[in-house]
Amino acid sequence: MNATLEKLLHDTSRSFYRTLRVLPGRIRPQIGLAYLLARATDTIADTEIVPQQQRLDALHSLRGRILGEHHDPLDFGELAKHQGSPAERVLLERNEEALAVLENFNATDRKLIQEVLKVITSGQQLDVRRFGAASPDNIVALANASELDDYTYRVAGCVGEFWTKVCQQHEFSPMEVLGFTELTAPFFEELGVRFGKGLQLVNILRDLPADLRIGRCYLPLAELTAAGLAPKDLLDPANEPKLRPLYNRHLDVAESHLAAGWKYTNIIPWPHIRVRLACAWPILIGVGTIAKLRASNVLDAANRIKVSRGEVKKLIWKSVVYYPVQPVWKRLFTAPAGH
Repeated sequence: MNATLEKLLHDTSRSFYRTLRVLPGRIRPQIGLAYLLARATDTIADTEIVPQQQRLDALHSLRGRILGEHHDPLDFGELAKHQGSPAERVLLERNEEALAVLENFNATDRKLIQEVLKVITSGQQLDVRRFGAASPDNIVALANASELDDYTYRVAGCVGEFWTKVCQQHEFSPMEVLGFTELTAPFFEELGVRFGKGLQLVNILRDLPADLRIGRCYLPLAELTAAGLAPKDLLDPANEPKLRPLYNRHLDVAESHLAAGWKYTNIIPWPHIRVRLACAWPILIGVGTIAKLRASNVLDAANRIKVSRGEVKKLIWKSVVYYPVQPVWKRLFTAPAGH
């Protein structure tokens, strides 16, 4: 990957960059490029100042290039002008370089990247259509829990599948696979899917106030109605106690998914410290975020809930220091009851 794309990874991936940096060189290029391409498609989808159909057309064109359906050069210069983030502007302007890197991968890796981007972009296209008429005065909510689960799979659960397949292809040796049959068992990939869903669900629950203010509500309408709430009611922090039981149920689901992710992490053979740490860090940050969400007014837009940099550094330090003593390391995450 060239220096420009490497810098874009640093500038656009924020907290995920620490995960990318620790990954072994055998799998970092594939995961890094998949992230960059997904970030480019997500940037297009989220450029709400641009009309809905224009965004859908741009997404369709980029998706087609990624999947190899056409090879027409793409120019997203006009979309790039609307980006507030310099990194995202450059990402759209330099998209041809990322696509060229994709073409240089072998057929197996290219197919894996194409498969995960096919699913991710389907979720992004669905989001653009679903929230096309959304605004602060017209909050659009997902219909039910099935729609929420489907969305978390499309934009993150599928990444767990991709991560697993890339590791199976490049990181785990044939002898390890023979010795650790869990590495290729169907449930290992299923745990990876839940891992991704859990991280995305934490993001959704944390970002609820911000999403509401652009007209998006990922909490299902059916559940809100049963709780005596409408999406617009969530704009008022005073309604948080009424929302809390419903909200806590979703926190429980997120925590359960992260417990599956922790199980996934500990199935990976011990010598693969880089892969295990790359899995552990977002899980530990995720459970730290959940703890803060349980103790805060989650409808208060003025209170941005997040794990601080100092807390992240402490989590990372503990995971590295305790790694040689696996019983202690495994207790860094305490699974919820029943998991």
